[in-house]
Amino acid sequence: MQLRYNFRVYPEPGQRAALARAFGCARVVFNDGLRARQEAHAAGLPYLKDTDLQKQVVTAAKQTEGRAWLGEVSSVVLVQSLRDLHAAYRNFFASLTGKRKGPRVAPPRFKSRKDRRQSIRLTANGFSIRPSGRLYVAKVGDLRVKWSRTLPSTPTSVTLTMDAAGRYWASFVVDTTPQILPAAGTDTGIDLGLHHFAVLADGRKLDSPKFLRRAEKKLKRMQKELSRKAKGSNNRDKARRKVARQHARVADRRRDWQHQLSTRIIRDNQAVYVETLSAKGLGRTRLAKSVHDAGWAQFVGMLEYKAVKHGRTFARVDRSFPSSQTCSACGFRDGPKPLHVRAWTCRSCGTAHDRDHNAAKNVLYEGRRIVAAGRAETLNASPSAGKTRTLVPAQRVEAGTHRDGQPTAAGIPVL
Repeated sequence: MQLRYNFRVYPEPGQRAALARAFGCARVVFNDGLRARQEAHAAGLPYLKDTDLQKQVVTAAKQTEGRAWLGEVSSVVLVQSLRDLHAAYRNFFASLTGKRKGPRVAPPRFKSRKDRRQSIRLTANGFSIRPSGRLYVAKVGDLRVKWSRTLPSTPTSVTLTMDAAGRYWASFVVDTTPQILPAAGTDTGIDLGLHHFAVLADGRKLDSPKFLRRAEKKLKRMQKELSRKAKGSNNRDKARRKVARQHARVADRRRDWQHQLSTRIIRDNQAVYVETLSAKGLGRTRLAKSVHDAGWAQFVGMLEYKAVKHGRTFARVDRSFPSSQTCSACGFRDGPKPLHVRAWTCRSCGTAHDRDHNAAKNVLYEGRRIVAAGRAETLNASPSAGKTRTLVPAQRVEAGTHRDGQPTAAGIPVL
């Protein structure tokens, strides 16, 4: 199992300048490679291979006057930037052919120097961890790292990132073994919402902290101060950093709270079932701000990878399942109900229901059915087996983040 460990880095002024050069060179090489492939495609030429592209935009470019400064940074950074470009094209082609499931992946785009988030990645031959605890990065120097925990094994790669708030992070990829927890005798279904962030099948209701809503007043004042600054001035950049730091605090608090909650749920239950929600669709409604403030997708991703890490069972219930319309006592489908209806009585058996608690119990029952029937569908290679994603232990972890760092899109969870 591969995991990411994220740590805060504190570079010195000279090291920040070296990292800025590395960020810029990686961006230029990525854009040069993308431009070369686009021009080849427009001219009707075959797809440029990675080795030919590397010779053109890295090796040969260093010999020219306009790109001689590429030699000031580690070649590992430049090669990894081209690998990122190759991965972007691979995902795009896989999405076009249908091999990649999920939303359609767009073709790679040019990177802008105005992007507030910059990053570089190095493999094992471009960095090392000193006995003193410093992180050595080729042509940057020894960086001071705030180690919040010990790495379980030697990292295979590291990604250095500068976020919009001006903070630097080092994200290490390491190989670890699952930490199987003792078997628990309970399982639970979870109904996610806005007023109550989560309602469990046993009746527990967890209120939503609404971190963004609580910080709105301060953010509004800071945004007003930013709008009054002259564009391009140093004062405007300072005000922008203040706004970015406040947003980072909101995201960190939300992430920390969700980590604590997801860990507690995974430790207390042998199996966890969650109903999938279309956060992307709800993000286009009048509830958009509340939906994004809740962070459902991030929380479900935490449950998913922690279930694999600790030997638990995790399953998603399809959003088309009528969890709010079905009586959890007799199974009678009572029909759709508007959102303002928070309690209702079954017309068949007369049982009074709390809307969210009833939905959580139905998610639990449906999750049990999916796990029981899903393994049989997988063995029989049924076409319907792909409609619901079921995770059991010993599969690769695919999502996650941690309070000590920023979320990543590399497909490896951050601890």
